[in-house]
Formats: sequence, structure tokens, C-alpha cells
Amino acid sequence: MATTRIMPLHVGKGRTESRAISDIIDYVANPQKTDGGKFITGFACDSRTADAEFLLAKRQYIAATGRVRGKDDVIAYHVRQSFMPGEITPEEANRLGVEFAKRFTKGKHAFVVCTHIDKAHVHNHIIWSAVTLDYDRKFRNFWGSTKAVRRLSDTICIENGLSIVENPKPHGKSYNKWLGDQAKPSHREQLRMAIDQALAQKPADLDALFLLLRDDGCEVSKRGKSYRLKLPGWDKVARLDSLGEGYTLDDLLAVLSGQKEHTPRKKSAVQAAPPKVNLLVDIQAKLQDGKGAGYARWAKVFNLKQMAQTMNFLTEHNLLNYAVLEEKAEAATARHNELSAKIKAAEKRMAEIAVLRTHIVNYAKTRETYVAYRKAGYSKKFREEHEADILLHQAAKNAFDDLGVKKLPTVKSLQAEYAQLLDEKKKAYGEYRRSREEMRDLLTAKANVDRILNMEAEKDAEKEKGHGQR
Repeated sequence: MATTRIMPLHVGKGRTESRAISDIIDYVANPQKTDGGKFITGFACDSRTADAEFLLAKRQYIAATGRVRGKDDVIAYHVRQSFMPGEITPEEANRLGVEFAKRFTKGKHAFVVCTHIDKAHVHNHIIWSAVTLDYDRKFRNFWGSTKAVRRLSDTICIENGLSIVENPKPHGKSYNKWLGDQAKPSHREQLRMAIDQALAQKPADLDALFLLLRDDGCEVSKRGKSYRLKLPGWDKVARLDSLGEGYTLDDLLAVLSGQKEHTPRKKSAVQAAPPKVNLLVDIQAKLQDGKGAGYARWAKVFNLKQMAQTMNFLTEHNLLNYAVLEEKAEAATARHNELSAKIKAAEKRMAEIAVLRTHIVNYAKTRETYVAYRKAGYSKKFREEHEADILLHQAAKNAFDDLGVKKLPTVKSLQAEYAQLLDEKKKAYGEYRRSREEMRDLLTAKANVDRILNMEAEKDAEKEKGHGQR
């Protein structure tokens, strides 16, 4: 299971504290993502009114303590948990989310756990109130909280026989980029949806369209020749022509006049990547390195799943014959190495061209100065007066000798060669990435098969040894 850092929920710009907390609660409690609310659990609060209860707790905290912060005040905290695809049921994921929240907050904060099932991987969104149930203290996001979150989550996973990420790498992405396809729609996306709804009502002309938008709370203004729109809760306006194809003024006028049909823009669905074949874990070696019984239980489950995944891979690619698998792995490795060498050769030649082109230009610019220097009998006085040009000329000649250039090519021919090499390199990179993935899958599958065969051989040897001792 992978976990992310704690994300404090601030009021933010252009929205009230009520809007700030209701936005995130509405997102995580979306019925379409939680099977109609089936996988939502609240602790010390009603999940349906959690936003109002969190705000009430904050006001009671202020009344009890008299402590008031500014606009940067934290209303609640948010943690996201992801589970390996196919590894856990939504019910179990929700239960583990509740267990995590209770243990992390020590049962002193109200929280909501919403389990999303709309993606290939089941994941939890856990939101807890910043104020304790006694209204006398607030949760403080401490130094090292990211590690604490991951450590507790990994502990719970190992206790329940689930996989963990052993060496997680920080993604360094913003929250919206991290959410990806599930991120809250931007201002322009919401404006496009508002226009879609207005056009569905078949307005007679542009004025009627703008009237429908104003009825929905959208501000419509005009500056020069540009129309500008702004929805409630947003600070900045967006020009109509910045909404993209299908939503420009010309597009809308064509739709309203009946010259074309309006097609609402749809976000492209992000398909989950198929599961990868991973190397089996050497459990005995890990135990010798200090891993405990919990790790051993997880590793056994992990290895069973990887064995099944390896068999699926071999069956799908018709590689059940070991000799064929070995041949395919060798061919994929050879092809990958060939493409790698081709790319490196192109990069080396491109670097040579860049250096050669610079020296040719410098050679041409300083040639007359060097000829005059030679005619002057390599005079010290002349050299001192033109030392920079002479040094450039000599450096260019030395570079030509090092590169083995007998006849200087033209700069134009070098530029053409460079462009051709760059184009070939770009094309090769696409095939190189595909060959790398193919080689990785084949070598991993072969390594797993070799390990399984070796394990079987060791078992047979143990049996024969046992028979011999009888």
C-alpha cells in the first residue's frame, strides 16, 4: 500500500471556510465513487454533515480557548491511501482506513473515511477535524509526519498480509496533478460545462445564451471585442476565446445560427496500466538481513501473486516452452542493446558536429588574422595585439586534427546531418522504450521461472537426502 503526506486544508483564496471544507467533503463522499455512499464511515460525526460539524467544532474551540488564527488557519487534514489493484476488497480497505485514522489521531478527532472504487486501485480518502473532541486542542502537523503516516500504514498492511512500497520515492507533485483524472475541474472546465448546459436549452441567440449563464450565477462582461466570464467563487475572469475549440465566439455563433452542432468536450479516460511482472522476493535472504515475521508473511503472499502473474504473462505470450522463453529473452536483450548503441552513436556524432561547427565558424572568422600573423614572421608584438583571434584559430586547427578532419565540411551540410541524426534519434527512442519494457518483462519472467525451478530442485534434493538417511 502507498500513502501520501498529510495535506492540511486551508481556507485559501476566493472562498469561505464553509466552502473550503464542503468542497473536499463533497469530492471524497461522491456517491459515484463510493458505491452510493456504501463505503463511507464516520467517527464521532455524521458523514453527511461532517463539514458543518467540523466548522462547529472550530467555533467551539475558539470560544473555549480564545485562540484565533488568520486566513491560514487549518480546518481539517487529509490523507490518501492506495492499495494494490486486486489485492483488497472495498470493505476491507474502508476498515483499514478507519483503523489507521483511529490509531494516528489516537481517537481524539472526528474523522470521515471514504473508499473510492472508481479506479483500478481501491483507495481511501481520510479527513479528520483539526480540533479535538474536547475542543481544547488542535492537531499540529509535526516535522516528519510523512514518515509517521507511511510507517503506521505499512505496519497495518503487514499485520493484514498486504504489500507495501519498500522504497517510496517522493513524487513532488501538486495535489491536482497527484489526483490526476480525479482532480477538481478548473475554472475553464466549469465554464465549458455551464455553456454546455445553457446550449442544451436551445437559446435563440448570443444574448439569450448569456442570459441563461447569468441566471446560473455566471458573470458576463465585455472588454473591447472580447467577452469575459467568471463563475462564483473564482477571482479572475476567463476570456471566452480561451475556452478552446468549440467554445470560441465564432463557434458559439455558428451553433446558435444552426450552421453546426455543438459537441461538449469530454475528458479522456485514463486507463489503468496492466499489472507488471515483478521479481520474486528471496525471503530467506531478507530474514537474514533482519526482516521480521510480518515481512515474511507479506513476502509469501507477494511471491504467490507474482508466480500467478508470471504464469499469466507466459501463457498470454505463448512462452510455456523454456527454450522459447530463453531465446526470446536473449533476442529482446540483443535488440535493446543494439538500439542503445545506435542512440549513443548518434548522440556522440551530434556532439562532434556541435563542436566542429563552432570551430569552423571560429576558423573562418580568424583566418585572415592568422595569415597576417604568419606573414609577420610570428611576431610577438603582433601576437600580443591579436592574441584572442590567434588562440581561437589554433584551437580550431587542433580540433580538426583530433577529429581527423582533412577537408572542412560546410556549416550547411553539418546542420543537415545534425537534423537527420536528431530525427533518427527521436524515432529510435520510441522503439528503445518499447524494447526496454519487453526486455524487462521477459528477463523478469525468466528469472522467476529459474528461481521456481531451482526451488523445485532443492526440494527434490532434500527428499532424496531424506530417503537416503532412512
